[in-house]
Amino acid sequence: MQVHATIADVRAARTAMGVQRVAVVPTMGNLHAGHISLMRQAREYADVVMATIFVNRLQFRPGEDFEKYPRTFAADCAQLEAAGVDHLFAPVEAEMYPQPQTYYVEPPPEQADILDGEFRPGHFRGMATVVLKLLQITQPDTALFGKKDYQQLMVIRNMVADFNLPIQIIGGETVRAEDGLALSSRNGYLSTAERIEAPRLFQVITKVAAAVRAGNLDYKQLEQEAMVQLQVHGWLPEYVALRKKLDLQCAPAHDSGLVVLAAARLGSTRLIDNLEV
Repeated sequence: MQVHATIADVRAARTAMGVQRVAVVPTMGNLHAGHISLMRQAREYADVVMATIFVNRLQFRPGEDFEKYPRTFAADCAQLEAAGVDHLFAPVEAEMYPQPQTYYVEPPPEQADILDGEFRPGHFRGMATVVLKLLQITQPDTALFGKKDYQQLMVIRNMVADFNLPIQIIGGETVRAEDGLALSSRNGYLSTAERIEAPRLFQVITKVAAAVRAGNLDYKQLEQEAMVQLQVHGWLPEYVALRKKLDLQCAPAHDSGLVVLAAARLGSTRLIDNLEV
């Protein structure tokens, strides 16, 4: 695996690839099986698989975990090599932002200021900006992102379409532990007792999805009941929401193509999950 620390180096490598199809999987590192599944899936779409590792300050709010976000570069490289990744772009912050970023991607408020965006103002602005930069730097034919971050995937898909970027965006299925907990770098923040409790988030949204499939169209009641179920077990829920998959807007009764999304804090750890209906 070739490791590139500078934009000039990764662009030179991309030029040398010529007409080979390239797939990129952007990450913030601290890799787990969910990331590695995307790397392996990427091989289905391309001759060359490239990963990126960059912890992006722009998408963290003040007081969030930017400084303590786990940085496990050596272990990440070992996993990427084992997965057959060909190239890794791993810049330092000064390489990506040699001066303060003054131009930003501003996703529309109806997509970026709802759900996670309501509780993390500015997050999707920072995320979309760095993803656009990474796509411009690596020039892939295909880019893969996990469905666990469903709203992120939706924003990226719409950004790529609006800017007419010649890049296919693929959403990889959420990878889960045996007890159903969606794999996440932030799961490492959970205490032993919290880790035992954590699968309840998936259990709650599974119950909501099953109710909708069975014909229950009272979405508000289902959302409220799910919030209560989390609260009585010590969670601080932020939202449980049934939305349209396409744009995550509120879904009218009898609509098809739905997803149930949830975010909640367990102790000091914020967990998110979703399930397509």
